[in-house]
Amino acid sequence: MFVKSHVTTVVFDVGNVLVDWNPRYLYRKLFDDSQAMERFLGEVCTSDWNLELDRGRPFAEAVAERIALYPDLADLIRAYDARWDEMIAGPIAGTVALLERLAARGTPLYALTNFSDEKYVETFPRFDFFQRFAGVVVSGRVGLLKPDAAIYRLLLESYGLDPAACIFIDDSAANVEGARAVGMHATRFESPEQVERDLRELALL
Repeated sequence: MFVKSHVTTVVFDVGNVLVDWNPRYLYRKLFDDSQAMERFLGEVCTSDWNLELDRGRPFAEAVAERIALYPDLADLIRAYDARWDEMIAGPIAGTVALLERLAARGTPLYALTNFSDEKYVETFPRFDFFQRFAGVVVSGRVGLLKPDAAIYRLLLESYGLDPAACIFIDDSAANVEGARAVGMHATRFESPEQVERDLRELALL
């Protein structure tokens, strides 16, 4: 599956690989009816709308636009910004443990994440493991999104990385394929145990 001798560097996605993010962690507190919550997330604060936040759209602008369309839901929409931190349940302990083991071995570690820069800046201090990365590319900071080849190339060029020497870990199949398309090794995150097996196959652990 992998060419062991060539892989020296590990690139992590952040959301749902290292931190457990889901807007439902917040909105379950705000809705009594789960079906109403799903309608809200499917029709108002949608995944496509959130993706534009990850691309760098300011939260204030995006929230104002949604409130103009759905004024009766203004408080729920504002919560997407004001209480965003409640969408993170915490670190995914098993993956963080792998990250720490890799760091202890001196493995070069990087992150490539679809993440609002506004929220990344707020989230960074919450988790010590962010300090393990030699470099990070945040989509909202650079105005590019995975799986666009340009964002992977930006990571590689910014830090002088050989794509064939990198393995990328992401929970999205499309993002994994995006990494492979630029010559990186990649594996789709399913569990920390599965990632550990893949890293062992590469002799990284």
